[in-house]
Amino acid sequence: MSPLEIFAVLISLIGVGLTVIRNMWCWLFNFFAFVLYAYLFYEFKLYGETILQFFFMVVNFYGFYYWLKRKQQDHDIRIEPIAVQTAVIQMTIAAVGGLLFGLILKNFTDAAVPMLDSQLAAFSLLATYWTSRKHIATWVLWVFVDIIYVGMFIYKDLFLTAALYAAFVLMAAYGWYQWEKVKRKQIDNIDLKKSV
Repeated sequence: MSPLEIFAVLISLIGVGLTVIRNMWCWLFNFFAFVLYAYLFYEFKLYGETILQFFFMVVNFYGFYYWLKRKQQDHDIRIEPIAVQTAVIQMTIAAVGGLLFGLILKNFTDAAVPMLDSQLAAFSLLATYWTSRKHIATWVLWVFVDIIYVGMFIYKDLFLTAALYAAFVLMAAYGWYQWEKVKRKQIDNIDLKKSV
């Protein structure tokens, strides 16, 4: 457990906590967390996770822009639905992309756990994209992905990061609950406007 890991954990907790309550500051804290974890994961030869942090940075800017744009239009950060067919197609693409990336890591690097690392990276990227689009499904995906991350980080002796991801499981479940409440409120407001 290094000071870098401790700091990265704290920044990550703040970022995810702000995401749960749909606060725009989440994007700044999450960006700093990505930078810190890119370095940390590189040190532990989790190259899929290292590269993932750079993708997260790009999606982070997209998410900030998308949330800001929608907030200006709606004066609130609205929850958006995702079609089941769209979700299945995107998850299939993530699985195939993760498999291809895993084969590259396995054959061309000294990655510690290339196939698991790559699949988690692919599905984390998808979950981050869903967060940027404000789909409630993001929280369901994060619950499952984070549970698997806990095991991987324990295996790599990143115990504090494993504890962080265990906390992420709980935060994702709470985020799911919170966003469902907001979604129901938004639906009630639309129904109220239609009845007037």
